[in-house]
Amino acid sequence: MQPIQEILKNRILILDGAMGTMIQRHKLEEDDFRKGWFENHPKSLKGNNDLLSLTRPEIIQDIHRKYFEAGADIAETNTFSGTWIAQADYGLEKFVYDINYQSAKIAKEVADEFTRLNPNKPRFVAGSIGPTNRTASISPDVNDPGFRGISFDELVGAYKDQVNALMDGGVDILLVETVFDTLNAKAALFAIDVVFEDRNVKLPIMVSGTITDQSGRTLTGQTTEAFLISVAHMPLLTIGLNCALGASMMRPYLQVLDQKSSFGVSAHPNAGLPNEFGKYDETPELMAEQIKDFLEEGLVNIIGGCCGTTPEHIQAIAEMAKNYAPRKFNLG
Repeated sequence: MQPIQEILKNRILILDGAMGTMIQRHKLEEDDFRKGWFENHPKSLKGNNDLLSLTRPEIIQDIHRKYFEAGADIAETNTFSGTWIAQADYGLEKFVYDINYQSAKIAKEVADEFTRLNPNKPRFVAGSIGPTNRTASISPDVNDPGFRGISFDELVGAYKDQVNALMDGGVDILLVETVFDTLNAKAALFAIDVVFEDRNVKLPIMVSGTITDQSGRTLTGQTTEAFLISVAHMPLLTIGLNCALGASMMRPYLQVLDQKSSFGVSAHPNAGLPNEFGKYDETPELMAEQIKDFLEEGLVNIIGGCCGTTPEHIQAIAEMAKNYAPRKFNLG
């Protein structure tokens, strides 16, 4: 299979859309998150979507298949909360390996199925590594600014466990995404580096931050350029942005990455901003039209969707993107 680094020279690659949005369509109940694994678990598990790779794998498999059918080149694993830190809220720390391994295995099986059908369009799996629900840079206690809910070393350990399981499951890429605290991301990147050295194997790495408001900063106060500088010590495949903003609001920050980054640039924006009910109203056609501006300016190498996006959104984006050349950058 042609390496993704070579493919990026020739065309824009399409990342899939929202996993959670598609899961919500199934209107799942508590039993769906327990089936075959957690029937006697004492805590409520509804909404812990990563568990569905164990309890309802056919749903996750079908979601990956729908995104590949829509034109996605890269599927993200169902592992956004796949660390013991995130799973501790549910008392499921000891199942982290199973969650990540099975999620990667499911996605890889579907990707390989589509690659066999069309070897000229190989499909890849990105191991989704979320930010966890704790921050290493900000105190959760307003009365104690020096307190931290998690240490750097704890984050590194948690990420090492996740990365090893994802690699065992067969991922092609590691995606450190929705970064709101760059110190968390640096822990993930350090963990990845350690695992690569231990295994004597390296995979392409994508890093994607999130701009939390219209000031253009992350939650911990970094500008887009500062975020880039903070992680540029790693040899990344791409640096990018996802979540929080719709496509139109993300554009100026992608322009910064385009101007300053020697890596590829990725983007997977939300389908607009959520309405008063927490739903995303931006249609596939409208979102694709906004992304057209990215493409005309040559801002991106990988484009996809985050919250609120569906296979219909990805199909519209893929149809638009095929008419444009990828952003030029030095692959080293």
